[in-house]
Amino acid sequence: MSTHGPTISADEAFQRLIEGNERFLSGKTRWDRVTVASIATLASGQQPFATILGCSDSRVPPELVFDAGLGELFVVRVAGNVMSGEVAGSLQYAGAHLHTPLFLVMGHDGCGAVAAALDTRRRGVSHLSRIGILVDSILPALDGIDVKLPDTELLSLAVERNVRWTLRQIAESPEGQARIREGRVKLMGGIYELATGRVHWLTGDPPGQ
Repeated sequence: MSTHGPTISADEAFQRLIEGNERFLSGKTRWDRVTVASIATLASGQQPFATILGCSDSRVPPELVFDAGLGELFVVRVAGNVMSGEVAGSLQYAGAHLHTPLFLVMGHDGCGAVAAALDTRRRGVSHLSRIGILVDSILPALDGIDVKLPDTELLSLAVERNVRWTLRQIAESPEGQARIREGRVKLMGGIYELATGRVHWLTGDPPGQ
């Protein structure tokens, strides 16, 4: 396991994500550079430049969305890009052992997990037991949301609020607070647009920054 993080800054890491998404959109990806030899060089350790918490949706793989090679991103995926003990442990590993300077929470439009939480919020819909646990993780993000908005607008707002809620939980964790104070990490939020492949970056400073 690598204990030496990348030498680039959080801003440089963010720029690499922007450029990778632009290559993905233009169809000029670099995946043909992956060879058996390049795979072998990673056997001794990893130095990803960013950690991404994203949704499990099969249409939103961060490595492809950001045209990243093997070993470049540390990715955690769970439906609804929610926090849990296991997710928090994975993020803590990325911070403490891999020292990634950038943490990105990436949701996507039309998220089914967020839609399920909205169904519970608006109509009291119940879900299978484990899905219910997932929905419960999203519900705090929907506090005060105007459920009378048109469905498409409501889901879009709920997706954004859920990303910001997860960012807040990361920022307010003891380790998140410590690393932010030290200036060792930057938190970002983004939303992937299914129809175009573009990542839209959330504006405004994430909590704690």
